[in-house]
Amino acid sequence: MLFFDAANPAPNPRRVRIFLAEKGLKVPTELLSIMAGDHKKPEFLAVNPLGQIPALKLDDGEVITESIAICRFFEALNPDPPMFGKGPKGVAEVDMWTRRVELRLGTPLSMVWQHSHPFTARVVVPQYKDFGESNRPKVNDALRVFDSALGDRPWLAGKDYSIADIALLCTVDFATFIGMPVPDDMPNLTAWHARASARPSAAA
Repeated sequence: MLFFDAANPAPNPRRVRIFLAEKGLKVPTELLSIMAGDHKKPEFLAVNPLGQIPALKLDDGEVITESIAICRFFEALNPDPPMFGKGPKGVAEVDMWTRRVELRLGTPLSMVWQHSHPFTARVVVPQYKDFGESNRPKVNDALRVFDSALGDRPWLAGKDYSIADIALLCTVDFATFIGMPVPDDMPNLTAWHARASARPSAAA
């Protein structure tokens, strides 16, 4: 198999790298440059017509895209340590928090990134800057949801580190990159971020 990766600050490929590191897995990798537009070149579009990274090409030629789907594939092959929850309730809680990361935080953050950041101005035409800026309060509102939840637990879905924490770490770090760090009045989220960042896998 071959994993198509991209360097930081791209958050979605990083999710898979952290997940693989937590599992102790090494996968053949091809590193693409988003800044150079490698993900839009014909060679990669033949792998993923959506032109998005990451992608995982299997030995039989089939391709899996979307970071969480790729992680689920590796989870099924390597169930220990479990990263998608334990038991029916644990699995549901991890899914719930992962969805909240993607929808409540990731969606408005992506609108800020696409429509108000100078890095994206050359590819998002036209940028609707007022719309982009209007999503900043939504990002902070979402961060406050996670800060509140982390007041009584070490990790997002409970006592075990999971894919929900990986998704949140990559999203929070990307938010910091585009100028939206965790506000000072969110101590629980700040402490969680320190714990998550201290794990060796965070450097993947």
